[in-house]
Amino acid sequence: MKPNRRPPRRPRTIERPSRATAESAVRTLIQWAGDDPDREGLRGTPARVVRAYEEWFAGYFDDPRDYLQRTFEEVAGYDEMVLLRDIRFESHCEHHMAPIIGRVHIGYLPRRRIVGISKLVRLVDVYAKRMQVQEKMTAEIAACLNAVLKPSGVAVVVEGAHECMTTRGVHRSDVTMVTSRMLGVFRTNFKTRQEFFAAIKLKHGGEDGSI
Repeated sequence: MKPNRRPPRRPRTIERPSRATAESAVRTLIQWAGDDPDREGLRGTPARVVRAYEEWFAGYFDDPRDYLQRTFEEVAGYDEMVLLRDIRFESHCEHHMAPIIGRVHIGYLPRRRIVGISKLVRLVDVYAKRMQVQEKMTAEIAACLNAVLKPSGVAVVVEGAHECMTTRGVHRSDVTMVTSRMLGVFRTNFKTRQEFFAAIKLKHGGEDGSI
């Protein structure tokens, strides 16, 4: 296949406090919770938490568009739906910094170019590893794919369980939030949208693109 490359973009940078400052903040939270950060079981916790944050929020330091730069044009005229479903993700809500765990379904109708399917997983990972609301993550994944590949349409559905609701507040562990963003023909053509929802085994979208 013939790759089509575009120049990479550097991720947005922010001024970060030092590791020592971050670990000190964790010590303060442990004390505020009512425990002793110097006891044996908690002595290494500040460092472990900071390392965990580096992994959980790595998406701030990657540009998701970089993963979509390598595309392929030799597709023998293929212009039907490309669908990758059940992409597992782990994120954190920006209101309580509690985990959001779920799955993403991505579909697009290529116009001239396709992207490797593993890059769709990378795209989800970059946006998931940030603090956010699910609606924003859904819209950003769709917008990025649409802007870089310029397909005939993009469909993104996200299903997530929010631990800010399952472990606190209303304590409902049986609730899953579903969000969607339809662009191009997925928004304007009911049959195309219906095909997508049938493939991911969700209730078919309505005439306005809603679930």
